[in-house]
Amino acid sequence: MNPTTQHVTLYAVFLNDILNLYRDKKDQFAQPLFEMTRPYDLSDPFNKVPLDLYNQMCDWLEQELGPANLRKVGVQIGETVYEALSNSGSLPVNPKPIDLLNGLVYAAANMIQDPEGRGWEILESKERSIVMRRTQSFNSILQLGLLRGLVQKTGARVVEVKYLHSVAQGADYDDYLITWM
Repeated sequence: MNPTTQHVTLYAVFLNDILNLYRDKKDQFAQPLFEMTRPYDLSDPFNKVPLDLYNQMCDWLEQELGPANLRKVGVQIGETVYEALSNSGSLPVNPKPIDLLNGLVYAAANMIQDPEGRGWEILESKERSIVMRRTQSFNSILQLGLLRGLVQKTGARVVEVKYLHSVAQGADYDDYLITWM
């Protein structure tokens, strides 16, 4: 995977997703997250901010609060993606997991501005499983919550997300196997 983030931006809504989860903890321990965003205008959710800033916030969460907090942020970002897809009419009335994950591919292509067009790819789709590839340098742990949360929005139960291949283990890309009942 090409980890370059130069000239890559995303909408401020995603940074607000992170901040909103920790707003009531700002004075206790989350002040560094808010300090990171101080130079940027997050008042308009469509303002573009550097992907590097988003990644720095995720790195801080992982190091200071642990992976469970990143998965929690991933679920919240999934809510934002789901809402955007629903409001745009991009989803059928009763979406299936493949509909939402195709929507994620579309949302990443439109809500992240990357000259190289990186984001997500669907590698394989079966009746009760999908394999997704992350081609952008988003935090890999956060994606576990994002993918699980999106598939759960369909009413699917016993949703599991695991790595098939991991950049952290030397693979070229993170490939995620999502299964459900």
